[in-house]
Amino acid sequence: MPESRKEGRDGSVRRQKRRDRGAGSAGPVRRQRRSTDGRVCSAAGILLIVAVILLCSLLVLPGMIGFHMYNVLSGSMEPAIPVGSLLYVRSGEPEDVEEKDIIAFYGSLEDSGIITHRVVKNNVVSGTFTTKGDANEKEDPAPVPYDNYIGRVALTVPYVGRVLTIMTSLEGKIAAACVVLLGVVLNLIGGRLGNREAYAGLDEDE
Repeated sequence: MPESRKEGRDGSVRRQKRRDRGAGSAGPVRRQRRSTDGRVCSAAGILLIVAVILLCSLLVLPGMIGFHMYNVLSGSMEPAIPVGSLLYVRSGEPEDVEEKDIIAFYGSLEDSGIITHRVVKNNVVSGTFTTKGDANEKEDPAPVPYDNYIGRVALTVPYVGRVLTIMTSLEGKIAAACVVLLGVVLNLIGGRLGNREAYAGLDEDE
């Protein structure tokens, strides 16, 4: 009979050890989950902030080095330049423009409407361009005077013009500020979750 009681005590000790192991194993799982959540929040916040910075740099930096930027509103130059593309136009001497170059120019100096067409011929003697839209069957009816010339298209970024046009509006600026604020909040949440993980590790060591 004493032996049976001893076995009973040993069995209860073993069961108690198993419970302790099970309880102890839940801690690392929870901490790992908090740590993963913190990294995800921080990464998402950084991506949002970087995305806004990149879009703003597309609008600000080129202007600082002499480029003009325009959003394409019509399909006269498709498929080479889709509607909604962002154009980077660089000023230069009109005499240096060659055939097949794409240029930006004022339709007339009175209404300040801007047109982007391909040069068919640069008439240096008369100081005019003969131009044509790629999607148009005929050349433009009137020659373009050098005085209307803005510059040559140096780069085209499809579909980005719409995004940057929105960002330059009041609503777009508010939306960009909200995205940056959200990114900051996500970073703070990620940092707090990481701090909790660090404190939990210190408590366990003690």
